[in-house]
Amino acid sequence: MIFMKRTPPRGYLMVLALVFGTVFLTVLGALSSLVLTENLSQATATSAARASAIAEAGIEYYRWFLAHNPNDLTNGTGQPGPYVIPYMDPEGGQTGTIEIDVVGNTSCEALTSIDIRSTGTPTEDPDVSRTITTRYARPTVAQFSYVLNDSVWAGPDRVITGPFHSNGGIHMDGTINSLVTSSLSTWLCTTSFGCTPSQTVPGVWGAGTNPDLWEYPVPQVDFGAIAADFTSLKAKAQADGRYLPRFSQTNNTGAASYWHGYRLIFNASGTVSVYRVTSTTALSSTHINSGDDLLPDRTLIANQTFYSTLTIPESCGLIFVEDNVWVEGTVDGKVTVVAANVATGLAPNAMLSGNLVYEETDGSDGLTLIAERNVLVVPNSPQNMILNGIFVAQGGAFGRNHYPGSTYEHRTTLTILGTTVSNLRTGTKWCIGNGCTSTAGYQTRIDAYDRNLATDPPPFTPQTSSDYQFVDWREE
Repeated sequence: MIFMKRTPPRGYLMVLALVFGTVFLTVLGALSSLVLTENLSQATATSAARASAIAEAGIEYYRWFLAHNPNDLTNGTGQPGPYVIPYMDPEGGQTGTIEIDVVGNTSCEALTSIDIRSTGTPTEDPDVSRTITTRYARPTVAQFSYVLNDSVWAGPDRVITGPFHSNGGIHMDGTINSLVTSSLSTWLCTTSFGCTPSQTVPGVWGAGTNPDLWEYPVPQVDFGAIAADFTSLKAKAQADGRYLPRFSQTNNTGAASYWHGYRLIFNASGTVSVYRVTSTTALSSTHINSGDDLLPDRTLIANQTFYSTLTIPESCGLIFVEDNVWVEGTVDGKVTVVAANVATGLAPNAMLSGNLVYEETDGSDGLTLIAERNVLVVPNSPQNMILNGIFVAQGGAFGRNHYPGSTYEHRTTLTILGTTVSNLRTGTKWCIGNGCTSTAGYQTRIDAYDRNLATDPPPFTPQTSSDYQFVDWREE
């Protein structure tokens, strides 16, 4: 048998070398590309973080500038922006650039807030920049769903969105998803607040949701500080807004003519139809904060006469009514209605006589209603009532009186989008009998603060601090 030696084909090893070389180079290239991509991504992330830090430094710089130069929106130049400022490293020279734009928002010729826009760019990577926009303003009650100067019981039917604060105690049985704060560490909860027998309880107490969001004691909200300067508001309304003089005719609260005033019906066209209320109907009722006494209630309009249709100035949406006022309709623009009397003898009430809604819900429309005394929902209010606005009962209470044995009980649902501010205890639902065997008023209450108005409220909305703060902060 003859054995023959097989010879591998020529070029076999070269082919293997090429194949494995190609695989190796491909893997090496992929690894190199991955490393380079990761390095580039890391460098970009580092530059972006540095750009954000530089932009934030620009915001802090202008806050410092305003603290030393109040109301100077030109960075000391007297000229419009943007203003370019070098960002310096104390040890390494200039490491970036800040570009700042500053815009002041005004209403009724008064500065209401300042928008600061800061763009940061690092020197080592000028193609990377970050922008932060902020609003700098004095905080207002619009940042809360409720601000109260008295103790309160929020029942299990309540659904509340937004911070809830009381200078008194809070019995919280409702559903809430934000901070609940009381200025008291303990308080006496009586049967009037749902405690049988009466007992001393923590500042915030009850069966409500999210007790981890309950805080007490916290500093008080100074109701004296948020008191409106009615004299200056009257002068401002006469000069730049709209003013309605007193129509009621006596300071005797028992007289029918004491309860005359004006009815305002807001129109979607940016106007308000004004009627003079010439008579009201006396109803037997239990008033808010007056125990079980049945007192005359004159919030129900009996007769009215047309007075005028007013156009609300875009530059100053302030209406000062030196009398009682009834309000309803569709609000177009940012409007503040004040019901107050700068003389003695009359402390006007504001009545909510129908639904109050906005023409637009994007924040361009808003209402603040300030009453020297009470803000009251009328007896013939809608079964399902919607109220958009910031409602301030400066010296009295926000709520709805109880009308026992009348056709005005019960009511179904009250939905408030905005803020309720009340010097005295609020109430829109009444618990009747021991153990709350029956109820009156609105059976379901839904409250939510208006996020848009929290950062951009109507003019002269009461402030909770005299110090400017950042009320909005966003990275573009």
